[in-house]
Amino acid sequence: MGSKSFSILSVMLVLAAYAGPARAQSFDAGAEKKLRFGVNLLKFKAKAQGEEGTGAEAYGRYGSSVVKMIEAVGGKVLWSGRPESVLIGDSSDEWDAVALVQYPSPKALFEMGLTQKYQQIHKHREAGLERTVLIACAPAPFLNATE
Repeated sequence: MGSKSFSILSVMLVLAAYAGPARAQSFDAGAEKKLRFGVNLLKFKAKAQGEEGTGAEAYGRYGSSVVKMIEAVGGKVLWSGRPESVLIGDSSDEWDAVALVQYPSPKALFEMGLTQKYQQIHKHREAGLERTVLIACAPAPFLNATE
């Protein structure tokens, strides 16, 4: 991208291209709210597409760089791991890895995704993933313990 400044409109255009206009608008509705989370569900390809190694290895090349980028925008990886089994749901819902990432705001996530550095490493993500789901979440008190 030629410009270093980002507008929420340009960010929403990118999201709309990937997720669809309705999802982009719903995510934008709270764009100025603080503290958002992303639940990442990841299924790796057996062999990386267009790269050496497995899908997990290609994604690892992406992951080692993107964690630093997340931290640079004020976010952090809160948890990551391998699912052991599907307790509730269809067996087709099996994933190879899950990550919970915290971002200071949706805008921080989008601005990170539009940087040239992110665009350079994104190829490893694409080469390694068979499928993925990214669920944007905001804090909600419905699971708080009661006395």
